[in-house]
Amino acid sequence: MLIKNISTLLGKELDYISETNIQIQNGKFKQIQPNIKPNVKEEFIDCQGLLLIPGFINAHTHIGDSIGKDVTLDSSVDKKIHPVFGAKSKILKNTPPENLTDFMKNTCHSMIRKGITTFVDFREGGLDGVLLLKKTLSEIPIRSIILGRVDFYQNPTEIKKNLPISKEKSKELPLILQKCDGIGISGANENSNSVLNHYSKTSKIRAIHSSETKQSVSRSKKMTGKSETIRALSLKPHFLVHMTHASKNDLHVAAKKIRGIVICPRANSSLAEGIPDITLMQNAGCTLALGTDNVMINSPDMFREMDYIWKVTMGIHKKRINPKDILKMSTVNGGKILKKDIGIIETGKIADCIFLNKHALDLEPMHDPYASIVHRASESTIKAVMIGGKIVHGKL
Repeated sequence: MLIKNISTLLGKELDYISETNIQIQNGKFKQIQPNIKPNVKEEFIDCQGLLLIPGFINAHTHIGDSIGKDVTLDSSVDKKIHPVFGAKSKILKNTPPENLTDFMKNTCHSMIRKGITTFVDFREGGLDGVLLLKKTLSEIPIRSIILGRVDFYQNPTEIKKNLPISKEKSKELPLILQKCDGIGISGANENSNSVLNHYSKTSKIRAIHSSETKQSVSRSKKMTGKSETIRALSLKPHFLVHMTHASKNDLHVAAKKIRGIVICPRANSSLAEGIPDITLMQNAGCTLALGTDNVMINSPDMFREMDYIWKVTMGIHKKRINPKDILKMSTVNGGKILKKDIGIIETGKIADCIFLNKHALDLEPMHDPYASIVHRASESTIKAVMIGGKIVHGKL
């Protein structure tokens, strides 16, 4: 396929190119330059008036709870989403698999229409949970990275005694990892150092929630004398999720040991838990990506996520932030943290991308493409979505 006369955001810095041609072969960007001539029988499309941007990477989701939208709105964080006794856990356990599948499918289709080409899911439910999600995705073209987990959680006494994972659950772990892309751990406050060290020896992607609430930070120090983030690093994670209440020191330590942090600002706000300090995180040297978190409390919409964190951060700190930095969190940075050839328009990378209509009512005139995408674009401005070189939504 040859895409002609299109504007694009190119490379790691999302450099704006007003007009170029892009050749796509075998699901990847083969050539990106003006005046490319189509090969014999090669399909070519004139995309004058469109802007091509990298597909969004929703770097943290829990789509299994799509059936529980907006339940327990007035409850505490633990009562809503605690992995053992929270309402979410009870809903997932008591809902027939076929019902969960229907609503997970709805969420996946919603993400595609909103330009999300890859999502990273923390999947509960052990091996059965992973297999159910894989079955759900079997006929949906969205790219997924599934991080499973063993349904094993320890109480404070077990953590203080540093008890290991049970033999039964230890045997389950490799079976789960055979079927998914890595592990997504609930948090350090549900696992002893011995268990986290056990998980750290796995070879696939490792990630963990950390310092999401003031209560969780306080609980870790009271229980172990160490910060929640320092304990989470015992997992040797490739990335941490949330870090909303991590200290400056925690962030500096984390920046040296992990690939990055996935923040979920709208979810944190929905839980009345505050806003991640992206300036503090960036100053510590952390690479940041964005996620929409639980579908139970938040819609899977990266346009809303970018708009929210951009404006709220400037409102709180009274300091301008380049919207390009926010757009990177939804695209380039996600690919960087995951070490995948996604989230970027560059020769040799996977052709996951969004075609935006520059003449859409909400975008024209587009004086600053980064600002326009971050706080004016929406599902309605998308002309088409491509995943792996194939149009999966809309048409050109």
